[in-house]
Amino acid sequence: MGDIGEQRTDANGTGAPDRFAADASATDVSATDQSARPAKPELNMALLRKRIAEWLEEDAGGGDVTSAAVLPPDAAARGFIHVKEDAVLAGLPAAREVFRMADPAIDFAARAEEGAFVAKGTVIAEVAGPARSILTAERLALNLLQRMSGIATATRRFVDAVRDFPGVRIVDTRKTTPGHRFLEKYAVRIGGGHNHRFGLSDAVMIKDNHIKAAGGIRAAVARARAAIPHTMTVEVETETLAQVEEALEAGADIIMLDNMPLEEMREAVRLIKGRSPRTIVEASGGVRLETVRAIAETGVDVISAGSLTHSVRAVDISLDLGDIKASRRERGDWA
Repeated sequence: MGDIGEQRTDANGTGAPDRFAADASATDVSATDQSARPAKPELNMALLRKRIAEWLEEDAGGGDVTSAAVLPPDAAARGFIHVKEDAVLAGLPAAREVFRMADPAIDFAARAEEGAFVAKGTVIAEVAGPARSILTAERLALNLLQRMSGIATATRRFVDAVRDFPGVRIVDTRKTTPGHRFLEKYAVRIGGGHNHRFGLSDAVMIKDNHIKAAGGIRAAVARARAAIPHTMTVEVETETLAQVEEALEAGADIIMLDNMPLEEMREAVRLIKGRSPRTIVEASGGVRLETVRAIAETGVDVISAGSLTHSVRAVDISLDLGDIKASRRERGDWA
């Protein structure tokens, strides 16, 4: 199969020899500020390959009857993957792996960098190879790119909204798509955010139902301390100033302010930092792009937003064989 270029481009568009690295670099490429760079995200490639095998089986396990019926076996094609709106790009390593696993004869070349801000119309990758195989892999590759880029784009907007509060972290939650958590949390990091717990074993987080079942915050924290190693942190979810007081007295390492009004949140921050300056304060519950800056102004350390993953809108990304098609609106077919 003919190469797209003399040298294959890796997932980050660096021009390195084609290989499947165990991680992918992220660059903070906010359109207005490129000074801050989050820690280099790592993508679990072994898990990714396992999932892709399952997803290809789900979508094409019985064959691609349309491509097989319409295209001759030796048909070759070249395709261009392009964004149809401004976005922060995430998912190139996943897309590359989808095409490779669908057919090793497909050549994939990234034309943009993972984590880059890309403008509408940008070609982010090219593929060349057996036409049947490209079309079989197309939907899965695009699904991953669209979803992950949507998460990265939303995260970047949140991060940009609080950029002049350098002590504040934007973090995700466990409200992720089953089976996709590792990809969605990776996309948050590509967007410049940080991860909360990956799973229930990462740290103790005592929520409202734990408090009810344990008989109160003090009892819950005491039982947790007795059961976990000294290296593990204990976070307590609070909804009132009285619960904040109780969490402080219990010695929580992190106190979450859940769905608190802004004035009450400010008072809680003053109370916590006045009594225990090293205690981390997290704000959570109904955090939106429109409210995240006001929440940062209260003095919290961490802002967690489930919307980064549970209700994000996918970015519009397409693959066109041959020339890139104009949209119906651009062609004037409809207004």
